[in-house]
Amino acid sequence: MPEAQTIVWPGQSGNEYKYWIYGIDASFKEVAGNYIFAKETSPGRFRPIYMGQTANLGTRLENHEKEECARRNGATHVHAHINPSGEKARKAEEEDLIHRWQPVCNEQHVD
Repeated sequence: MPEAQTIVWPGQSGNEYKYWIYGIDASFKEVAGNYIFAKETSPGRFRPIYMGQTANLGTRLENHEKEECARRNGATHVHAHINPSGEKARKAEEEDLIHRWQPVCNEQHVD
Protein backbone atom coordinates (compact mmCIF):
# COMPACT_ATOMS: atom_id res chain seq x y z
CA MET A 1 0.00 0.00 0.00
CA PRO A 2 1.52 3.36 -0.98
CA GLU A 3 2.23 5.90 1.74
CA ALA A 4 -0.54 8.48 2.14
CA GLN A 5 0.14 11.95 0.81
CA THR A 6 -0.16 15.08 2.90
CA ILE A 7 -1.63 18.54 2.45
CA VAL A 8 -1.25 21.71 4.49
CA TRP A 9 -4.46 23.62 5.23
CA PRO A 10 -3.94 27.23 6.36
CA GLY A 11 -6.39 28.70 8.84
CA GLN A 12 -7.71 32.25 9.02
CA SER A 13 -5.19 32.92 11.82
CA GLY A 14 -2.25 32.11 9.56
CA ASN A 15 -1.59 28.82 11.39
CA GLU A 16 -0.97 25.87 9.08
CA TYR A 17 -2.22 22.35 9.74
CA LYS A 18 -0.77 19.21 8.12
CA TYR A 19 -3.32 16.54 7.12
CA TRP A 20 -2.96 13.08 5.62
CA ILE A 21 -5.04 12.43 2.48
CA TYR A 22 -7.22 9.29 2.27
CA GLY A 23 -9.98 8.04 -0.02
CA ILE A 24 -13.46 8.88 1.19
CA ASP A 25 -14.16 5.27 2.23
CA ALA A 26 -11.05 4.96 4.44
CA SER A 27 -11.41 3.66 7.98
CA PHE A 28 -9.47 5.07 10.90
CA LYS A 29 -8.03 3.98 14.23
CA GLU A 30 -9.57 5.17 17.49
CA VAL A 31 -7.50 8.34 17.87
CA ALA A 32 -8.41 11.97 18.49
CA GLY A 33 -8.11 14.33 15.58
CA ASN A 34 -9.45 16.79 13.07
CA TYR A 35 -10.83 15.79 9.68
CA ILE A 36 -11.98 17.27 6.40
CA PHE A 37 -14.30 15.86 3.76
CA ALA A 38 -12.77 17.31 0.60
CA LYS A 39 -13.32 17.36 -3.16
CA GLU A 40 -10.33 16.94 -5.46
CA THR A 41 -10.80 19.77 -7.96
CA SER A 42 -7.66 18.95 -9.98
CA PRO A 43 -4.78 16.55 -9.30
CA GLY A 44 -3.48 17.33 -5.80
CA ARG A 45 -5.81 20.33 -5.28
CA PHE A 46 -8.77 20.16 -2.93
CA ARG A 47 -11.77 22.18 -1.79
CA PRO A 48 -13.09 21.48 1.73
CA ILE A 49 -16.72 20.38 1.89
CA TYR A 50 -16.95 19.77 5.66
CA MET A 51 -14.45 20.29 8.50
CA GLY A 52 -14.73 18.77 11.98
CA GLN A 53 -13.00 17.39 15.05
CA THR A 54 -13.51 14.35 17.25
CA ALA A 55 -12.11 12.42 20.19
CA ASN A 56 -12.33 9.24 18.06
CA LEU A 57 -11.75 9.31 14.29
CA GLY A 58 -12.56 5.58 14.08
CA THR A 59 -16.15 5.81 15.26
CA ARG A 60 -16.86 9.43 14.28
CA LEU A 61 -16.31 8.91 10.57
CA GLU A 62 -18.45 5.76 10.37
CA ASN A 63 -21.91 6.84 9.17
CA HIS A 64 -21.11 10.53 9.74
CA GLU A 65 -24.25 12.70 9.65
CA LYS A 66 -22.59 15.11 7.19
CA GLU A 67 -21.23 12.41 4.86
CA GLU A 68 -24.32 12.52 2.63
CA CYS A 69 -24.03 16.31 2.28
CA ALA A 70 -20.30 15.95 1.60
CA ARG A 71 -20.80 13.29 -1.08
CA ARG A 72 -23.67 15.25 -2.66
CA ASN A 73 -21.26 18.19 -2.93
CA GLY A 74 -18.58 16.08 -4.58
CA ALA A 75 -16.36 14.94 -1.69
CA THR A 76 -13.81 12.41 -2.91
CA HIS A 77 -11.41 12.25 0.05
CA VAL A 78 -11.05 12.49 3.81
CA HIS A 79 -8.11 14.45 5.17
CA ALA A 80 -7.16 13.54 8.75
CA HIS A 81 -4.87 15.13 11.30
CA ILE A 82 -4.18 13.26 14.54
CA ASN A 83 -4.45 15.82 17.31
CA PRO A 84 -3.89 14.47 20.84
CA SER A 85 -3.67 17.99 22.34
CA GLY A 86 -7.18 17.86 23.74
CA GLU A 87 -10.67 18.96 22.76
CA LYS A 88 -9.94 22.69 23.20
CA ALA A 89 -7.05 22.53 20.70
CA ARG A 90 -9.08 20.45 18.21
CA LYS A 91 -12.01 22.88 18.39
CA ALA A 92 -9.71 25.88 17.95
CA GLU A 93 -8.19 24.28 14.83
CA GLU A 94 -11.64 23.40 13.50
CA GLU A 95 -12.93 26.94 14.02
CA ASP A 96 -9.79 28.52 12.51
CA LEU A 97 -10.14 26.40 9.35
CA ILE A 98 -13.90 26.88 8.99
CA HIS A 99 -13.56 30.67 9.27
CA ARG A 100 -10.97 30.62 6.46
CA TRP A 101 -12.61 28.12 4.09
CA GLN A 102 -16.38 28.36 4.76
CA PRO A 103 -17.15 24.74 3.75
CA VAL A 104 -20.60 24.26 2.22
CA CYS A 105 -21.70 21.51 4.67
CA ASN A 106 -20.61 23.27 7.87
CA GLU A 107 -23.19 25.19 9.88
CA GLN A 108 -21.12 26.21 12.92
CA HIS A 109 -18.46 28.95 12.75
CA VAL A 110 -19.57 30.00 9.27
CA ASP A 111 -19.56 33.76 8.73
